[in-house]
Amino acid sequence: MTSVVSEPSVAPLSSSRPVGDGPVYGHQRPRVLAVPGTFLSSAGQEAVDLAARAGLRLDPWQQFVLEEGMGEKTDGNWASPEVAVNVPRQNGKGGIIEARELWGLFIGGEQLILHSAHEFKTAKNAFKRIERLIRGCPDLHKRVKRYWQTVGEEGIELHTGQLLRFIARSGGSGRGFTADCIVLDEDMILGDDAMAALAPTLAAVANPQTWYLGSAGIGHQSVQLGRLRRRALAALETGVPDPTLAYFEWSINEHRDECGPQCQEHDEVVAAESVLKANPAIGYRLTLEKCANERLTLGDTLFGRERLGVGDYPSDSADTWQVIGEDAWRALADAASRPDDPVAFAIDTTPERSHSAIGVAGASGAAVHVEVVDHQPGTGWVVERAVELDGRHSPRCWVVDEGGPAGSLIPDLRKAGLLVVSPKTRQIAQACGQFYDAAAEQAIVHIDNAPLAAALAGAQQRPLGDAWAWARRGVSVDISPLVAVTLAKWGLEAELDEDEPGDVMNSVW
Repeated sequence: MTSVVSEPSVAPLSSSRPVGDGPVYGHQRPRVLAVPGTFLSSAGQEAVDLAARAGLRLDPWQQFVLEEGMGEKTDGNWASPEVAVNVPRQNGKGGIIEARELWGLFIGGEQLILHSAHEFKTAKNAFKRIERLIRGCPDLHKRVKRYWQTVGEEGIELHTGQLLRFIARSGGSGRGFTADCIVLDEDMILGDDAMAALAPTLAAVANPQTWYLGSAGIGHQSVQLGRLRRRALAALETGVPDPTLAYFEWSINEHRDECGPQCQEHDEVVAAESVLKANPAIGYRLTLEKCANERLTLGDTLFGRERLGVGDYPSDSADTWQVIGEDAWRALADAASRPDDPVAFAIDTTPERSHSAIGVAGASGAAVHVEVVDHQPGTGWVVERAVELDGRHSPRCWVVDEGGPAGSLIPDLRKAGLLVVSPKTRQIAQACGQFYDAAAEQAIVHIDNAPLAAALAGAQQRPLGDAWAWARRGVSVDISPLVAVTLAKWGLEAELDEDEPGDVMNSVW
């Protein structure tokens, strides 16, 4: 029978109502919950108790995830070999990770636990956090043989041989290991290459478990998270549990365009109840007031994703990578590549002005190196960053499509002293054709920027006279990184003495 976490007196698990005159709490149960079914027992409470011994006291929702995710069948194997936790940032998913890893290291007897994050700094921070917990608990610290501090090889090894390793994801990281448990942090940036390297590490283990933890999907980088979510939703829709997956998602069900004013089925981005529904840490480490201020800073779209769990999840359909194939693009990657001077920079912005990108191009041997230098929300940061880059690199030129969304930045860029070139419509078509041909002829090299790969995966062609230009496959696709590097490559050979204004017709990407 399923074990239930006891309800502490300070906050009901299934309610956000205040207890007495106390604060309001976020929902302690997820909006989307799909688990394989009942289980005989759970190691979750052991993990909760061990974490408390180390000074980590978990919220009710964190305890609930561990109790359900660490359920055991009658044969002692995990009821859920895969556990996915999708919750907005700063709610405390790190506490779940630490409790699960402490259990595996000190109680579960797992010989190797791999903790993988998208970025090296995130993996290193996770190592430091759990190291502090262990060092602060004498009973645990005395069992440690060594804290591995070597950069890129951080880990904790016990006298009995158990090892917890921290690695940053890449196409090859994790290969050669045999792990009992894999923890995949930042799973909203998790694609096929990383999974291909990590998933086989579990193949030779009798009772492995994989934990996926992150926040709402961000588009084509969220390949694996999209798959997990589709499996969970399919289980809920059909009533047939997924046999291996426990999925927990704190999010809102945002209003649709067709919703009427009296719609009760969906949630308002501006409503406090929406924040409570998506953020179980309200009342613990987050407050409604801070979240309200966050919305003023981010705007409704980004607030919906970052705080309310409204994600963008890619599909596995064959309509991705329509123009340049993924294998062909990945084959051009060279992590050590650097562009030679003089370089050319370019700027592009999405039609909704939600994101902007700065791209650079420069010769690299017989090829052209292209790279996304910066890709951030909004446009307010672009001019200042461009001035900084211009002073550091003295580029040949800056390329901005005058008729595109970034065209509004041209006066400020020129006022700041930057040499801006704006292509005409025919030149935009030429730039796209030249980029395509260079990729086909292996005359492009890149460092495998995730934003650029995501843009290529979601890009398609649109007619432009007798030629074509880049277009988005859907409104959720951001191809500004691709447009920026395409224009930057064109800028390497652009005529710098042209003083004609750019053609504004047909220049919306």
